Amino acid sequence: MDKFGKSQPVTRTEDNRFLTGAGRYIADDAGASALQCYLLRSEVAHGRITALDPGAAQQAPGVRLVVTADDLLGAGIANNIEANLVRNRDGSMGAAPVRPVLATDRVRFVGEPIVAVIADTLHAARDAAELILVEIDDLPVKLDVCAGGEALHPEAPDNRAFDWEIGDETATNAAFEAAARVVSLDVEDNRIITNSMEPRGCHADWDGARLHFAFGGQGVWGMKDRLATMLGLSPGDVHVTIPDVGGGFGMKAMPYPEYVIVAHAARALGRAVCWLGERTESMLSDNAGRDLATLAELAFDSTGRITAYRVHSRVNLGAYNGVMGQPIQTELFSRVLMGCYDVQTVWMRAEGFYTNTTQVDAYRGAGRPEAIYVLERAMDRAARELDIDPWELRRRNFIPADRFPYKSATGETYDVGDFHKVLARAAQMSDHAGFAARRDADAARGLLRGQGLCYYIESILGDPAEGARIVFEEDGTVSIHVGTQSNGQGHETVYAQFLADQTGIPVELINVVQGDSDIIPQGGGTGGSRSVTTQANVTLVAVSQMISAFVPYLADRMGVAEADLDFDDETFRAPGSNLTLSLLEVAEMARADGRADLLDHAARATLPARSFPNGAHVAEIVIDPDTGVVQVDRYTVVDDFGNLINPLLAEGQVHGGVAQGLGQAITEHVVHDDEGQLLTASFMDYALPRAGDVPMIGFTSEPVPSTANPMGMKGCGEAGTVGSMAAVANAVQDALWARGVRRADMPFTPMRVWSLLQNDPVAAEK
Repeated sequence: MDKFGKSQPVTRTEDNRFLTGAGRYIADDAGASALQCYLLRSEVAHGRITALDPGAAQQAPGVRLVVTADDLLGAGIANNIEANLVRNRDGSMGAAPVRPVLATDRVRFVGEPIVAVIADTLHAARDAAELILVEIDDLPVKLDVCAGGEALHPEAPDNRAFDWEIGDETATNAAFEAAARVVSLDVEDNRIITNSMEPRGCHADWDGARLHFAFGGQGVWGMKDRLATMLGLSPGDVHVTIPDVGGGFGMKAMPYPEYVIVAHAARALGRAVCWLGERTESMLSDNAGRDLATLAELAFDSTGRITAYRVHSRVNLGAYNGVMGQPIQTELFSRVLMGCYDVQTVWMRAEGFYTNTTQVDAYRGAGRPEAIYVLERAMDRAARELDIDPWELRRRNFIPADRFPYKSATGETYDVGDFHKVLARAAQMSDHAGFAARRDADAARGLLRGQGLCYYIESILGDPAEGARIVFEEDGTVSIHVGTQSNGQGHETVYAQFLADQTGIPVELINVVQGDSDIIPQGGGTGGSRSVTTQANVTLVAVSQMISAFVPYLADRMGVAEADLDFDDETFRAPGSNLTLSLLEVAEMARADGRADLLDHAARATLPARSFPNGAHVAEIVIDPDTGVVQVDRYTVVDDFGNLINPLLAEGQVHGGVAQGLGQAITEHVVHDDEGQLLTASFMDYALPRAGDVPMIGFTSEPVPSTANPMGMKGCGEAGTVGSMAAVANAVQDALWARGVRRADMPFTPMRVWSLLQNDPVAAEK
C-alpha cells in the first residue's frame, strides 16, 4: 500500500477506441445476419384489450415469428417480470401485481408492449406490426400521485402500492411538540427520463442447446439467473455478455420485456435475433426516475440546533412495481436521511402509488439524491425563516469530527468525516466572501443573482462483496477479470492503473476483462457507486495472495529464506542478493518451470463496512426577470472522496453528475397530458442540458480517508448529481426570495420562473 498515494491523473485508455469509432456497442455486436424485433406498443395509457388478431402479420413478407402473451405462456414462459416489495407500516406486504412481459387483457401506460414481430429486416417487422388488429376500450386514466381513482390493479384497489416508515414516530412527534421553532417545506422532485447516449438494446442466439444473450447492461449475473428462470433453462445453459455500453445510470440494470422476448424468439427460431430501441421508444418504455412530492419538517431548539426531522413522501411508481426502484429506494433514503447533521430523532413515511405512466425505477442514484435534495432544501428554508446564515446553520448542526465513528438515528455508522473542514474549503474556492459584491453588480443591471449551498453525504450501495482474477497470459500481458461493469466510467483505466500501482506491472500490459458470465462466474455489477471501492478492495486481496504464492517458489529459485524475500510493489528483493525480479519476470520463470498454478490467481473479498463520501456544492445563478431565463454562472465543488486512484477520472465523474443535476433543475421537464400521453417524447420537446447551460465547474478534493476499507476510498460515482440539484434549487430560491417568492420547485424553466415572478401559480405549474 505504500504506493497507493500515487493517484496519478491518467487519461482514459478506452477513449482511444471510443473516439476513433472502434467501440463495440450492441448495434455493432449483433451481426448483420440477425433477425430484427419490433414491438407493437399501446397507444393509450389505460384500456381493456377487447380484440387482438396478429394473423395478417404472421403472413406478411419477411416475418419469421409473431409473439403474443399467449405464445409466451404456450412456450412455458411465465408472463411476469419479477419485482421487489417493501413491508407496510402495519406489517403487511405491499401490493404485488403482475407486470406482464406482453400485455394480456389490459394496458396501463403508453408504450406498454403488446405484440412482438420478428422479421428479416426492421422495416419488414414494422410494416407487419401495422397489420395487427388491436382494439382497446379506454379506461379512466390515473395520473395524480395519491389514493383513489380507477384501480390499475386488483391487488391495489386504492392504487396504493405501499405505506412504509422508518424511525420513531412517537418520539419525533414529541420532539416537535417541545420545539422552540418548527419549519416545514413542501417540495417536489420532478420526473426525469434517463436518456443514456446509447438506447437500450439486446441480441440473442441459440445453438440448439445453449442461449447466448448480449445486452447493454450493468452486470451479467442477474440477467443470467433471470433468463434461466423465465425460460426454464439451467444456469449453465445461459451465457450472458455485455459489450461496450453507452451509459447506464441505473436504468440499464433493470429487467425489461424486450430481453425475455428476444431470448425466447432466438430459441424458437434457432436464429440470432436483435432488438435496438429507438429514442422515442426508449423515452416511452425506459424506467423513469424521481417523481415524488415531500413534506419535510425540521424542529429546532432556541439555539438553532435541530432536535427532530419528519418527512412524508408520496412516490409515483408508474404502472408497476420496480425491481431496484422506488420501493427499495424508500428504504435507501434511510442511509443518508439526516445527511451530515447530528440529529437522533427522525421519522419518515413514504407512500407509493400506481399511475398510468411509465414505470419509475432507479436513475442517477437510488435514494441518495432524493433524500439529500429534500433535506438541503429544508435546511435552506429553515435558515431563511430563522434568520440564520445558511452556511452557519449547517455548521451549527454538523456532526463534530471528534464524534466519529457516528451512529445515525437510522442505524447507519459513518466511519469518518470532517464536514467543517470541507465547508471551509468550499467557502474559499467559491469566493463566498465576494458573492455580495457580485449580487449587487447584477442588481444594478436589473438581474437577480442567487447563491445556493448543498452539503451532501451518500453511501456506496449494492453487494459489498466482489471478485477478481489475475491471469498471466502467454503473450506477456496480464488480464484482470472483474465482477463490475463499466458503462462509460473509465473502469478499464482505473483498474489497470490500480493493479499497476500494486504490482509494478506496466499499465499498458494490463487488460481488463468484464461482462462475460462464462469467464467471470460471479459479480455484483455496477451501481450505487460501489464499483471502484469493491473492486480495488478485492484486487488488493488477489495481489496479496499472488505474492504469497510466488514467495516460496522464488525463494527456492534464489536460494534464500522465504522470510528474507521482500516485494516492494514493483520487484522482489532479498538481502545479500543483487538480483531483483519483476512479477512479469517471475511469472515467465514459473511458466518455463511448468508452474501453471502460479499464473492464475483468484480472490473474493467483502468490504468490512460502507464508506460515506460527502462534500459541498456551491452554485451561483443569474435570473433575467424579463424572460425568466436562469443561467448557472459559477459552480464550485469540494468533495471528500477519501483517497483517489485517478483524480482526473473522479473530476470527470463529478462534472457529468453536476451536468445531470443541472439538467433536472433547469431544463428537463416530463409532461403528460390528461390522457397520459407523453408530450416530451423526443429531444425536440425534452430539453437535455446543452454546453451553454453548464458553466466551468471547479473541483477540489479534500480527502478524509475512510477507515471502512484498506484503500481509504469512499466512492464518487453519483456524488455530482446528489449535490447539484439542491445547490441550484437553493440558488434560484435565494434569487427569488427578495421578490416575494416563497416556493420554487424544479424544473426552473423560463416559463415557470417568469410566472413565479408574476405571482401566477397556475402558469408556474406548466
